[in-house]
Amino acid sequence: MRLGINLGYWGSGMDADNLAVAKEADRLGYSVCWAAEAYGSDAATVLSWVAAQTERIDVGSAIFQIPARQPAMTAMTAATLDSLSGGRFRLGLGVSGPQVSEGWYGVRFDKPLARTREYVEIVRKAMSRERLTYEGEHWTLPLPGGPGKPIKLTVHPQREHIPLYIAAIGPKNLEQTGEIADGALLIFPSAEHLEETAIKPLRAGREKTGLTMDGFDVCPTVPLALGEDEDVAALADTFRPYTALYVGGMGSRQQNFYNRLAQRMGYEQEAAEIQEKYLSGDKQGAAAAVPHDLIDRTTLLGSVDRIADRMKAYAAAGVTTLTLAPAGFTLDERVAALRAGTEALERAGLA
Repeated sequence: MRLGINLGYWGSGMDADNLAVAKEADRLGYSVCWAAEAYGSDAATVLSWVAAQTERIDVGSAIFQIPARQPAMTAMTAATLDSLSGGRFRLGLGVSGPQVSEGWYGVRFDKPLARTREYVEIVRKAMSRERLTYEGEHWTLPLPGGPGKPIKLTVHPQREHIPLYIAAIGPKNLEQTGEIADGALLIFPSAEHLEETAIKPLRAGREKTGLTMDGFDVCPTVPLALGEDEDVAALADTFRPYTALYVGGMGSRQQNFYNRLAQRMGYEQEAAEIQEKYLSGDKQGAAAAVPHDLIDRTTLLGSVDRIADRMKAYAAAGVTTLTLAPAGFTLDERVAALRAGTEALERAGLA
């Protein structure tokens, strides 16, 4: 199992330290450094900045939002980043959510599975440097009856095949991801529930195309807080607002993918309570309603030995790249968490 690092969003308050964190991850042999985007910083700019000042670590978008860019533009960006980084770019894509897609980008959040499939097909075709033609439900290239003509990408990517990942949560999205992508970006992964909540539908998608899980990158992001084992409850409390935000507030009552995931993990009543409190404005109450067990199962908490045990469980569940999101208010704390991740991987016998 490999390790990754997620820098999160630029502008989240730790910007000055992010480059130092990326450089330390590079020095420690981490496999990939991911950057996110929502409706603040864009990921491409951050990744180019990191790639220019690191040597070995891959840089990846987690994610480029599908409603934010035309697929040909994404292919251009991916090819450019791969070339500039010397073949170290990984393309992560996702549909975002209805509030961001419609409220920020003005793109209807309809038929996300079909839209994702077409988007991936166009991106792959453009990156292969074929003359770009496509006829689908959501995109037609070139547009009929106009001056457009089939053209091809002028930039040569460093590699013939840039790894493509999709951020997936729901069973149908996961199955399609297994079918059309090289890897899956997961969130709130519980090793104990991973087979049912992720691996099983991914495997079904792979089998549709006559493939196995061999070579497919299962890549969840897991928050990490280093400390003493007797302080695990306090360490878990630091992630209560984060968990409450996603389970309670990342979407509407009718459409919250993270809330549904918590329900599939067996927290039906708790997920409903968290959402009700969060959407009514009681964010503290929502955080307090998050079960300790839910946090502990979806994070890495405590000593290096305890973290190593959890890493073994993730590896046994099918994780191939474990992306860490280290907690810490200072650079020293974040660097210590990175080093603990490497040490835990070695103690687990997974390095």
